[in-house]
Amino acid sequence: MEGVEVLTLVERLGSDEDAVRKMAVFKLQSSIGDPSFADVFIAEGGLTKLRYLTLNATGNTLAYSLTSFSRLLEVDKGWEFVNQELVKRVVELVVTHPLVNILRGAMSILVAVVSHPHTSTTRTTQPHAFGFRALRPAIAEYPQFLEMLVSRLSSADHALCTNALQLINSLMRDAITNGADHEWPKFIKRLQDLGVIRAVYGLMQGTALQDLAHPLLEFQALTKVLLRKWRDVPVELDKPEHRRALKGIHLASNPEKVPEQTENEEDGGKRKHNPEKWRRLGFESESPAWEFEDAGFLGMMDLADFVRKHEDSFQKLLLEQSTQPLEERCPIARASLSVTSILYEHFEIEKSDLEDSKGYLALDSRASIDRIFRPMILQWSKLHTAGLQAFLRLWKSTGAETDDFSKVAELVRILLEAVVGGASRTKEIQEIEEELASFEYQRLRELQMEILELTYEDTWGHHLRQVRDELNHEALQFIKEQRIRCLLQGAWFPNTAPFKPETGPVTKGDLNRVAPPPSTYRFVRLSHNRRWLHYADFPTKASNEPSLEELPEKIDLTTVSSVVSNVSASSSSITSSTSTLTPSPLSTTRITIHGYFLPPSSPLSSSAAYASHAHSHSKSSSHSHAHRKEIPLLSLNPPSHTLASEWLDGLLMLLNQQPITSETNKLLKIVAGYGLKIRLLNVRFEELGGVEEREVPGREGVDEEYYYDVFGG
Repeated sequence: MEGVEVLTLVERLGSDEDAVRKMAVFKLQSSIGDPSFADVFIAEGGLTKLRYLTLNATGNTLAYSLTSFSRLLEVDKGWEFVNQELVKRVVELVVTHPLVNILRGAMSILVAVVSHPHTSTTRTTQPHAFGFRALRPAIAEYPQFLEMLVSRLSSADHALCTNALQLINSLMRDAITNGADHEWPKFIKRLQDLGVIRAVYGLMQGTALQDLAHPLLEFQALTKVLLRKWRDVPVELDKPEHRRALKGIHLASNPEKVPEQTENEEDGGKRKHNPEKWRRLGFESESPAWEFEDAGFLGMMDLADFVRKHEDSFQKLLLEQSTQPLEERCPIARASLSVTSILYEHFEIEKSDLEDSKGYLALDSRASIDRIFRPMILQWSKLHTAGLQAFLRLWKSTGAETDDFSKVAELVRILLEAVVGGASRTKEIQEIEEELASFEYQRLRELQMEILELTYEDTWGHHLRQVRDELNHEALQFIKEQRIRCLLQGAWFPNTAPFKPETGPVTKGDLNRVAPPPSTYRFVRLSHNRRWLHYADFPTKASNEPSLEELPEKIDLTTVSSVVSNVSASSSSITSSTSTLTPSPLSTTRITIHGYFLPPSSPLSSSAAYASHAHSHSKSSSHSHAHRKEIPLLSLNPPSHTLASEWLDGLLMLLNQQPITSETNKLLKIVAGYGLKIRLLNVRFEELGGVEEREVPGREGVDEEYYYDVFGG
């Protein structure tokens, strides 16, 4: 905008007509954010008139004036006109005015005033005129300011909600940074009592994240700052607040009163205290202050909050443990401090995510939003309580003792990582509490073993993958040989009555009827050269297995094209020449061997048929297809799943195909797993880099019957 237009705009701001002033300040909104325009505007005396409108105008003129003034402050101009009169006026508007467009501008001005010491590029000569200190006189006159500010977080207007949260963030940041040690905790406590945590938690789980993303992430980062600041405060019993908190924990435990000793009173002695005063609550000694070294005052706050909210269950728990042996009692205080440390590490409190979040905000995707927003950090107290109760439950269910404390703590860490870390952004805290309370120990142990395997994979990943590939190949060859030997040994199969076409179509009654006893039995055996499959039918099942000479029928395996079965498979990745059918509940398990039928007049020999089958997909075998027809060669009815697995996978592996049944694949995993354990036994302790060297146990007191339990019992 040209200088002449700026001068005209400034003149209209001082007009006696409200409509002229309204139009002028309306146009000013869109231009005042330009620093060069702002310099000309101030030089022409426009700032004095804008400030007058901010203090005295009403309606839309006031709304446009507030927006223009806030945008001027955003470019770091006009601070010389910010004083207590202006701040008081803006605070009054926030408390008393109902119009949304006025509240937006008013809150924007307060955000700029409170944030000025942190954002200004110039050094101010009046530090007391900015920050939270600048608002204190006005807030003292309007004590309902904070309550009204928190209530704006539930506004349906996203812009107003954003400005309100930005102002709360600015107040919190200034209080934490510039407030005295005894002042900022009181201010934060007041905000929490007004429901700011509950309101922001609802916004984080809502659908308006794109509009509120930056202030919500800033509030999340400030929550981390608060937790870190509380943790860095050392517990000192000289401080009245710390002493009161620790005394409250002791009194909530319903301690037994120790009778006073008259002798000591007569001698001027002091009253005798319970020698187990603090150890009874789960501390390691009678001087508990040093045990808060890792968790700090945050750990004391969490323990005191749990005791205060669950006083009855806390007393009941202490009473139950008093009847147990000392080594079987769960140290509640230590468990509480451990859960605090676990949550502290889980949410990465030491890492500030405010700067990293700016990069994530550029990603316009639901996945990135769900990844950076962590509303559960706002439910710290409830998560600590649920984690501590899970600790106590695991201690009891595992029969842990004092020496097992670190093991139970590790289980709780895995539990919180699985439940809290795996929770979606919109998952309610009640669901997480229920899941933590009902998570099965066996499932937790499985997660622990998976994490252990991943740890090994990270450390020895390349070597373990290479060894696993070798062992899987060896296991496959081993199981293949075992399955083929089952075929070499032979087996009996019952023959069921075949379906006859003249009996009509199969009905539901036919499927549900009880299968008749077999009329004959079929014995099948693989030849020693593994090329022929011999079989014959017998009226009864003989006690002695027939020899190959007694089995006149045989199938040349070079003519076999596929093996079809209704045996359930553990994997859907089946070769193209093999299909797996899903049987009906009462159907009979069946294995059918398909092959190519060669007419007697065909010039192809058996070896030629095999060559034609091996190259069925090549152009050279196109002539042989005219002489072949795929037909069922043999059907087997295994009486058990084990026999079905042996013969189905044996036939498939004999044809150089992969096994498909769950029993065979389970055997493969077992053989490969034991092979890996045996290989790891060859790794010497001193060969592991970065591992603390341990003392090798001697043979003192060990007799000749000493042995090493490879399989763990």
